[in-house]
Amino acid sequence: MKNIFKLSLVVLTTLLLTNCNRNSIGSNTSRLTGLSFNDPKNGNYIRNSSFEGQEPPMGMVAIEGGSFTMGQVQDDVMFDWNTTPKKIHVRSFFMDEAEVTNSEYFLFVQYIKDVFPPSEEEYKHIYTSVLPDTLVWRKSLGNTDILSENYFRHPAYADYPVVGVTWLQANEYCKWRTNAVNLKKLIDKGHIKNIFENDTLRNFFDTDVFLADSDKLFDGDTTVYKKGVKTRSIRKKGEPKPAKDAFQGRKITQADGILQQKFRLPTEAEWEFAAKAIIENREYNNIRGRKKYAWDGKYTREKDKRNRGNQLANFKQGEGDYSGLPGWSSDGSDIPIRIKSYPPNAFGLYDMSGNVAEWVADVYRPIIDNEANDFNYFRGNLFTKKMINEEGKVVIVGDEASVEYDTLPNGSIIPKQLPGSIKYVPITKSDAVFRTNFSRAENANIGDGDLNSTRFYQDDAERFASRPSMYNSPKKPSREIDPETGREILKNDAKKRRTLISDQTRVYKGGSWADREYWLDPAQRRYLPEYMATNYIGFRCVSDQLGPMTFNKRKARSKVR
Repeated sequence: MKNIFKLSLVVLTTLLLTNCNRNSIGSNTSRLTGLSFNDPKNGNYIRNSSFEGQEPPMGMVAIEGGSFTMGQVQDDVMFDWNTTPKKIHVRSFFMDEAEVTNSEYFLFVQYIKDVFPPSEEEYKHIYTSVLPDTLVWRKSLGNTDILSENYFRHPAYADYPVVGVTWLQANEYCKWRTNAVNLKKLIDKGHIKNIFENDTLRNFFDTDVFLADSDKLFDGDTTVYKKGVKTRSIRKKGEPKPAKDAFQGRKITQADGILQQKFRLPTEAEWEFAAKAIIENREYNNIRGRKKYAWDGKYTREKDKRNRGNQLANFKQGEGDYSGLPGWSSDGSDIPIRIKSYPPNAFGLYDMSGNVAEWVADVYRPIIDNEANDFNYFRGNLFTKKMINEEGKVVIVGDEASVEYDTLPNGSIIPKQLPGSIKYVPITKSDAVFRTNFSRAENANIGDGDLNSTRFYQDDAERFASRPSMYNSPKKPSREIDPETGREILKNDAKKRRTLISDQTRVYKGGSWADREYWLDPAQRRYLPEYMATNYIGFRCVSDQLGPMTFNKRKARSKVR
């Protein structure tokens, strides 16, 4: 009897201690001060302790981060030496399971046209700035106009990857997708009325503006906001009850964890890590073998009995051979094919080798420096900050700041920032004083093209700018007035140049329907100016995962055979 009593006492004590430990972390009471969170009697200080992990956003899969060897591990038959192996670590993130399709990008185009009608003078360049270049299908010695006329808009190609999109346009899509997802989420949760049913409101929504000053959205009509975060409130005696249609609760903040994290283009390291999917080559804590493609194995054909001999990706088989013989197609398509037409890799990602190549976020440089950051490597950071006016409020483009446009070398006119969004400006030197992690806003050429990476490191900034550039790429065209017609014309750089590499040159990864097998290797990298488009480059988005690397139960590090 005594033993049973002692055992019961031990179990009860253990349960109490466990319960206390749980309550001390993530509770509604500060474990260091005793003050209550979300309590009007204690200042209503915010804490949301309901975070239990993120579900992958729609159309995405979770990619668990870790270490891998970035770069080429096969023979470098091109002798480019631009993919030297380097071991780095990549954080966990979410990635689109397939490329962005024509129908998804067409939704973006329609939305922009609806919000920024090209018939209005102030918006006339915005709609055209997001349209894909359908003329990328034209060939001087080829009959391909049928694709120029139909590939983007015809329903036959709705689920095909979008092409003819520049790096700049792909970035704008990512920003719009963030806002569209958050707007839909707020409508579904009942925080905002369904603004699509209101023909008098402009359906522009910006996540940053919503968090900073929501009254600036929807032409200042605050009646669209139905409710905020539910809080305990203390109503004074004699104070009337709020009307049923009045705004309830407090405004949503980032600390509530309601809004979706930003969508963006993957970094080169993230894309290559996701494509290689070394998770299927892992044996305990070792990697067995080298991966040549996104799938396991050294051949491009299916090995299982049912589909033996079928190609595992859409690529060019040889000279004049894009799909094989009639009646016996090798890969099923002579141009990009419908997404998910081939098996996914070990992460559940489709077409990481073949179909279309894909834009990534990085600025291109011929090598990845040995001194580069081995944690989430990325080249191309531009550190900015919100512009604040004299009243301490954020500046809105088109409201307090005029809409600025940029003319690209190909003559296209694009807005630097969309009207209605927050004005962002590069950080200044004073913002980086005494910082050890960064010292300037623009970091595209840091360590490879900047002052400190040349033999003229002792020059001042003015003298260094007068010297020949390390990467002598074409300069941006200038705009001049034609003396005969009085019209503004673009004057291209006529000087001889040695390279196309510049701070506006971006990396694209993966092989495509128009590439030979060599380019299917995820480690291969090519580059193109950010304002150019082709008929074989598309893109997909990623989103950051917050909190632990994984919310799954930890797998055994080793096991006894």
